[in-house]
Amino acid sequence: MTKDQNMKDDRLSAIRHYLFEKTSASIHEIAEAVGASLPTVRRDLLTLETEGAVHRTHGGARIADSAGIEAAFEVREQTCIAAKRAIGLAAYADLRPDMSVFLDAGTTVLQVARRIRMNPLPLSVFTNCLAVAQVLTDIRDVQVTLLGGRLRSRNASVLGALAESMLERLWFDQLFLGASTVGDDGCTYTMDEDEARLNEKMITRAARTTVLADASKFGPRATYKVTPLDERLDLITDDSLAAHWLDKLAQAGCRTRTVGLEADEPDGDAP
Repeated sequence: MTKDQNMKDDRLSAIRHYLFEKTSASIHEIAEAVGASLPTVRRDLLTLETEGAVHRTHGGARIADSAGIEAAFEVREQTCIAAKRAIGLAAYADLRPDMSVFLDAGTTVLQVARRIRMNPLPLSVFTNCLAVAQVLTDIRDVQVTLLGGRLRSRNASVLGALAESMLERLWFDQLFLGASTVGDDGCTYTMDEDEARLNEKMITRAARTTVLADASKFGPRATYKVTPLDERLDLITDDSLAAHWLDKLAQAGCRTRTVGLEADEPDGDAP
């Protein structure tokens, strides 16, 4: 890849980040934010619109409706990053040597994988997430199995009938499950029907399921319901979750832990 292509990719990523945070902006605001000329930003916005990431407007652009909750993976990974890291650390503390663990696709669950990489312990890790598998590549004593199936590029995940059939042959001590949203009915939701079905199957194949979701996930509903947060499940979230949500979860029997936000720190990388 050429230096110019690298610079363009960095700009496109920066524009996606900026519009995801701002929802919409003028072309002048975008140009100032990413340090590029107006003609360059116009060309970049055309590229991003072709990819379905943004919609161009008169004099600017906005994040695409289709992106919505399912914003580009690299954008979502940086959203509420302090909360995600704190939740990932709390989840990592539940692991014990020689456990079989399933790590679902999602940016909060990915933080558990990063913790395992920083402080490895002998584990059998199963995942349907390409990013998780990549983070845990070549870590001593960590055996990684990636499910097969249809690739969902928006979430860097593997889904579909083949992935579901593989789960039928597996059993996990611990499942860490993400959520696109937690609706006001107390259920987790996702934007993809196949993902919802696979998540449901994961729960039936695990001795213990812990949902990892920061407070920003609570309130809106996505399209497909996965599971109620009830007595079958544990939940780790951050301590900014509103009291009425904590009451609702307690009434449903969900075992909920809240964690304070840790200081922003760089990701570690084990040899």
